[in-house]
Amino acid sequence: MSGTVITLADTTFDTQVLKAKGPVLVSFLAEWSGPCKMIEQPLNEIAAEHSGRLTVGNLNVDRNPLTPPRFNVTAVPTHLLFKDGKVIGTKIGPWSKAHLVEWLHANGV
Repeated sequence: MSGTVITLADTTFDTQVLKAKGPVLVSFLAEWSGPCKMIEQPLNEIAAEHSGRLTVGNLNVDRNPLTPPRFNVTAVPTHLLFKDGKVIGTKIGPWSKAHLVEWLHANGV
């Protein structure tokens, strides 16, 4: 829960997300996706504003092909909220910062 967006990978996903002590927001992204680029800044702000309460991570779906199918991710950007190793919320699309924060708060973050 560092206050910055962490980069996730297939090899680190279980340790950094599923075994994390607190909630983790994972954004499944692709470099070529315009909507994914639109949410970079809001995710950085959310990570900073929720430091100590939430970990925010990005997973590049092109570089990490093993993890997205495990969670039925078929579109980018997809945001999954994990707590205690389980998905507790899903959002698909380039949601605004305000909408993502509202969704996080509704899920107890």
